[in-house]
Amino acid sequence: MIRDIFLKKKNKRTMTIPSVDAKNDVPEGIMSKCPECKHILLTRDLMKTLKVCPKCDHHLKMTAMERVELLFDADSFESIDNQLKTKNPLNFPAYTEKIEADSGKTGLNEAVLTGTGKINGQLVAVAIMDAHFRMGSMGSVVGEKMTRAVEKATTLGIPMIIFSASGGARMQEGVLSLMQMAKVCVALNRHAEKGYLYISIMTYPTTGGVSASFASVGDINLAEPKALIGFAGRRVIEQTVREKLPENFQTAEFLLDHGQLDAVIHRSDMKDTLCKIVCLHAKEVN
Repeated sequence: MIRDIFLKKKNKRTMTIPSVDAKNDVPEGIMSKCPECKHILLTRDLMKTLKVCPKCDHHLKMTAMERVELLFDADSFESIDNQLKTKNPLNFPAYTEKIEADSGKTGLNEAVLTGTGKINGQLVAVAIMDAHFRMGSMGSVVGEKMTRAVEKATTLGIPMIIFSASGGARMQEGVLSLMQMAKVCVALNRHAEKGYLYISIMTYPTTGGVSASFASVGDINLAEPKALIGFAGRRVIEQTVREKLPENFQTAEFLLDHGQLDAVIHRSDMKDTLCKIVCLHAKEVN
């Protein structure tokens, strides 16, 4: 099972003697810096807080497997479609090599991990995007995996949950990447026509074509605190409209105030929140 493989790798890394920087004699990976407030703390202490900065409450990026460990009951998660591999349809220079490098670094076959699992005993299907793999960009395999996960949820009659973390469509695949927006949304629409629940959770960052498609069409749209959510970048918008945008523009809190989100949920409360939502809709999805 993928969870067992992950734990073995994690234990193996723990036993490995860390490399030492000759300049300052600090083992690599021992310390972490918050990208928001620049607070420096031990990485092991950061993991205890679910990768949330204890000083400013900034939610650092999580890997897909870290979210699996956080959300799902022990030994309940089963991944699907790990055999799918990305091609290079446009013969983009060095694209294949970059995909292979990110696959080796993350242990994933692509920028999304899909499967089924139980949250406090409730079976759900999930797609978790990982920003550590090509910035979570959406290519043809990402779209295919997500579509298959939604179709599996529809077949089983269970809720679908998507964690978005993406820089948008992947330019190396051109229109093949862009068409994934429509493909995933069509699958979600068929899921909705059966009366089944779809929960969208937006994390830092959720941008580009992902924010403009499946991330924003949930029956319930949630986000983590201060998550960056938007289509175009701030500078592009400001240059286009020739106006200065609010400081909190494109944050989860700004979107909540303007009606695009249903709630902003702290990472420590995410599992309980999802469980309550799924339980409330249990009669509709079973």
